[in-house]
Amino acid sequence: MDKVLNRFLKYVKIDTQSNEESSTNPSTQKQFDLGRKLEEELKEIGFDSVELDENCNLWAEIKSNSDKDLPVIGFIAHMDTATEVSGKNVNPQILKNYKGDDIVLNKENNIVIKTEDFPSLKNYIGQTLITTDGTTLLGADNKAGIAEIITALEFFIENPDVKHGNIKVAFTPDEEVGRGTETFQVEKFGADFAYTIDGGEIGGLEYETFNAAKAKLTIKGKNVHPGSAKNTMVSSLRIGFEFNNLLPINEKPEYTEGYEGFYHLLETEGNVEETVMKYIIRDHDTSDFEEKKELFKKSVEFMNYKYDDRITLEMEDQYKNMKEKIEPVYHIVETAKKAMVELGIKPNISPVRGGTDGSKLSYMGLPTPNIFTGGHNFHGKYEYIPLESMEKAVLVIRKIVELYGK
Repeated sequence: MDKVLNRFLKYVKIDTQSNEESSTNPSTQKQFDLGRKLEEELKEIGFDSVELDENCNLWAEIKSNSDKDLPVIGFIAHMDTATEVSGKNVNPQILKNYKGDDIVLNKENNIVIKTEDFPSLKNYIGQTLITTDGTTLLGADNKAGIAEIITALEFFIENPDVKHGNIKVAFTPDEEVGRGTETFQVEKFGADFAYTIDGGEIGGLEYETFNAAKAKLTIKGKNVHPGSAKNTMVSSLRIGFEFNNLLPINEKPEYTEGYEGFYHLLETEGNVEETVMKYIIRDHDTSDFEEKKELFKKSVEFMNYKYDDRITLEMEDQYKNMKEKIEPVYHIVETAKKAMVELGIKPNISPVRGGTDGSKLSYMGLPTPNIFTGGHNFHGKYEYIPLESMEKAVLVIRKIVELYGK
C-alpha cells in the first residue's frame, strides 16, 4: 500500500488538465510534465521499450518470460484530469481509520463531504481515505489507475520466477476531452486485448458503454429596441428555450439510471441576436440511440418551420457501445471477474453511464473493458479514494496477468 500511495500522491501534484478548446495534440503541453516523470520512472524500474512520443503517449512493456504461447495483455490509463474543477495545486488529505462521520475538507470555506449526500462513505469505516482539500479535484481519475498499473507490474520485474506473457502499458493524454485515442497506435501497442484501469468504486467491471453523440445548435435572432419590438424582435434565447422544452422531460440525466439514455444540455451562451446550445445524446441500445438523434433532428426541423430556418444543427457521433466488440472475446471479462473473486472482491458488472477510451479502442481493433480504480465522486472537490481499494486494484491487475500466464 505504501508504494501505490506514494506514487499516487506524487502524481496528483502535477497539473495535467486537458483543454477541450485546444486543437493541439496533446491539448495541453503540461501533460508532458507527468509524461516525462513517468518515462523516467518506468526506465528506472526496469520496464522495456519505454518511449514518450511527440503526442504525449507513453509506451512501455515487460517482455514474456514464458516458453508458452501466451496472449499479449495491455493495461491503459490516462494522464489528464477533468476540466470542470481546477487540477492545479492539488493538496491531498489523508484520513486514517475513517470513523464514518462527515469529512471536513475545508473548514474556512465550510466544504464538507456529508454522509447524507454520499452514503457510500459508510462502506469504508476503518479504512484510509484520500480526499481533496476542498479547493480542487483530486485526480484519482486517472492518476490512481497509473499508480496501480505501475505498482502491479513492478511485481513481475522484481519476481522473474512468476511466469507471464508480454505485458504492454500505455499512458495517454486527453481522455477527459474525448481525444484520448486520436493518436493511439493500436498496431504499435501490439496487445491482443487490454484493460483500462479507469473505473470507480471497488469491484467495478464494465464492458458496455453508451452510444454517444454531440450536437450544437446555433440560433439566429433579430434584435431591436424592446420599446418598438412588436412583430419585429426575434429572441434567439426564447427559441432555444422552446426547443429544449420539446425534448422528453423524463429523458434527462437527473431522471435516468442504468440502461436509460438521455439528452443533456451541457452549455448555453447567447443573447437576443444569437444563442449557441451544446448537447450530448446518450443511449446503450443502438436503435434507441438512433431514435433519440432522429427526434432531436425532427425537433430542429419543426422549429425551423415555425421560425423561418433560424437554427443551424451540427451533430456528430462520438463513440459506440463497445459491447459488440467485447462479446466475441468475452474471456477477457470472465478472467477479470475470476481475478476479483479469487481475491475476495465481489464483481459489479454494470454498464458505463458514460464512455471510456476502451469504447473507441475496441472499435479500433483492441477489445478493452474497464476495471475499477477505487475512486468516488470524480471531477469535483468531493472526490475521494480509499487506499485499500487502490491496493485491491493492484492485486487484480497482478492476478489477471498470473491467470493468463497459466
